[in-house]
Amino acid sequence: MKPVQTSASIGSETRSAGMALMGGLATRVMWGLGLPLLGLSAFLLVWSLAASHINTSLGKFPGPVAVAQQVQNMYQEYERAQQKKAAFYQRQEARNAARVASDPSYKPRVVPYTGQPTFVSQIGTSLFTVLSGFLLASLIAIPIGIAIGLSAGLYAAFNPLIQLFRPVSPLAWLPLVTIVVSAVYVSSDPMFSKSYLVSMITVMLCALWPTIINTAVGVASISRDLQNVSRVLRLGWWTHVRKIVLPASLPMMFTGLRLSLSIAWMVLIAAEMLAQNPGLGKFVWDEFQNGSSQSLSRIMVAVIVIGLIGYMLDQVMLLLQRLISWDKKAVLR
Repeated sequence: MKPVQTSASIGSETRSAGMALMGGLATRVMWGLGLPLLGLSAFLLVWSLAASHINTSLGKFPGPVAVAQQVQNMYQEYERAQQKKAAFYQRQEARNAARVASDPSYKPRVVPYTGQPTFVSQIGTSLFTVLSGFLLASLIAIPIGIAIGLSAGLYAAFNPLIQLFRPVSPLAWLPLVTIVVSAVYVSSDPMFSKSYLVSMITVMLCALWPTIINTAVGVASISRDLQNVSRVLRLGWWTHVRKIVLPASLPMMFTGLRLSLSIAWMVLIAAEMLAQNPGLGKFVWDEFQNGSSQSLSRIMVAVIVIGLIGYMLDQVMLLLQRLISWDKKAVLR
């Protein structure tokens, strides 16, 4: 006979369920917000204490407060630069309008603004360069990784080249790329600047290898059951790659892509510093050469922004993997 629940027992169960729900919510808040804030607070405290004891030739090492003030100053510089740019185009537009009014046959031309790049514009330049270099590297690396993962013979042929070029530093690639681009890319009306091509190709050369290796390993480790299914269904080569190989190797492929993107970002900053190409690396080097009392604070702002952008790029790749992955229950970090 089914026991009869009283109002007291129902109330007790409801309270227990409510307490369990509140406990779960508190645990999630602690892990998602409390612990990260605790770690960040500890870092800021250690940074502040260490900075107050470091004296350099340019003054005290900047702490969190000095860096926060510099962020405000740099944003104000950006706003002033934007106002100058807008005023430049307004003057140009007014001048062209006056010329057209006096001479209807006059064809107005717009001269691009060539003011000093700001910190924000350098961020945009670096992001465009790293994404284009990473995209080009991915377009080359993924097909190569699939091909050598499917064929043991191709893997044996390519593996020495991969092991030979994979450890090469961007510092070694940069002079070669600079000389080759200067010799080959000669045009009276170039579509891209040589500095952009040098940075982008250097990034591409260094970002290839993690994607190639991880894609090849992912393809080569496809389970025999899936391969047997493909044989039984007599799938063609392209259908086999599209229906079996790509979905099964996707986790390893994305691991390689995330590694490639993080390497591409690090390589780009180094290449911009060494080659003095536009971007965040050049900003850091210029501030180092400037040697003013605010240089250290401005460099620290750039360092933090470089780290934040690297983290955001990785999170974007992780989000993309979650959207594309067929296994929605897989734990991705």
